[in-house]
Amino acid sequence: MEKFSIKKLDKAFDVEIDSIASDKSISHRCAMFSLFSDKTSYIKNYLTAEDTLNTLSIVEQLGAIIKRDGSSVEITPTSKLTEPKDVLDCGNSGTAMRLFCGLLASVDGAFTLTGDKYLRERPMKRVADPLRSIGANIDGREDGNKAPLFIRGVKELKPFSYISPVDSAQVKSAMILAALRATGISKYKENELTRDHTERMLKGMGAKLENDDEGFINIHPLTSMLKPLNITVPTDPSSAFFFAVAAAITPNSRVLIKNVTLNPTRIEAYHVLKRMGVTVNFIEKENIYEPIGDIEVIYNQLNAVEVKDNISWLIDELPALSIAMSLANGKSKVCNAKELRVKESDRISAVVDNLKLCGVDYIEYEDGYEITGGTINKATINSSGDHRIAMSFAVAGLVCDMNIVDTQCIDTSFPNFKELLDSLYK
Repeated sequence: MEKFSIKKLDKAFDVEIDSIASDKSISHRCAMFSLFSDKTSYIKNYLTAEDTLNTLSIVEQLGAIIKRDGSSVEITPTSKLTEPKDVLDCGNSGTAMRLFCGLLASVDGAFTLTGDKYLRERPMKRVADPLRSIGANIDGREDGNKAPLFIRGVKELKPFSYISPVDSAQVKSAMILAALRATGISKYKENELTRDHTERMLKGMGAKLENDDEGFINIHPLTSMLKPLNITVPTDPSSAFFFAVAAAITPNSRVLIKNVTLNPTRIEAYHVLKRMGVTVNFIEKENIYEPIGDIEVIYNQLNAVEVKDNISWLIDELPALSIAMSLANGKSKVCNAKELRVKESDRISAVVDNLKLCGVDYIEYEDGYEITGGTINKATINSSGDHRIAMSFAVAGLVCDMNIVDTQCIDTSFPNFKELLDSLYK
């Protein structure tokens, strides 16, 4: 089991970073959505991490021709997706598994989706059940709730009008991908807007998705193949956020993070830091698929904050935010975040259990936690195979010594994380 140690940083830093991991969510979607075109897609700055490379491998197993030169990828799909000869390994990625369920539900053939031991324990009925309700043939362990999942493609899926009981970009995306091959116009609604990379990218490729006055997304089935992608994947704001927190907790420090997606559904955590007293500036640029720009974060004394709204917009950043909360003045509270229980780990338990080891006072709730800010003490942390837990507590090591156990998981999303963290000491 891999591990590393972080030593307390005894100086301020002022850095510009343009080598943070490319956006994971967008990279996954670039690979998958290229299959809806009949021409070559060109993707620059594709994330070369384990999860997204697994997705690229699955796309290749489905018949696409892949040419890769570092982070530049060309994907040429075949006219008809190929039934693979082996299982499709999603690694640690719930995004890949859930979106492929929607994509493959109407593809002729048999498909088995699996993943690592952590992914095989994550709930899949939230996406499998609504897909089954429109005719998809999906089965799996524990009454279809756990991977491996077996999909027998159905030629025609029923159009639907679906109001999702969970605010999940993965469920929404799976249903949209299924709707593109349904027999009529489908309607999807969520209570709170979640990440909208799927809608933005598909519209950019020519798909017809419309928002109506009742809050539904109207998804028209495809009548022809979509335009190929020609995209440079921006920096992942969720990965960048670890370095935003690093600046926020290190006195007199500043970081400028280059070429980040400024999609409003992805930068809510930065607004929370701003509410806590940190200086955060957004410098906007332009892009056809996503708003892109730079984010500047400058240290200031942290104050407690309550986080209860737009939870789906910052669900991945909450572990790192918990580190900032632990060093803030007062009691911070996170609620309405039950979704944390079903991520790569039970992140509520993982956060508070490890904070306890660091001497931080907390109260655990079913849907969140309360943290009394003050100091973080040296500890040995076990990530339980969750990359965001590992990286969050590694950042905490900047204010005290920290040992992190089970760090191999970081490679699933951010292979050069440790290298960039080490650069702050130079």
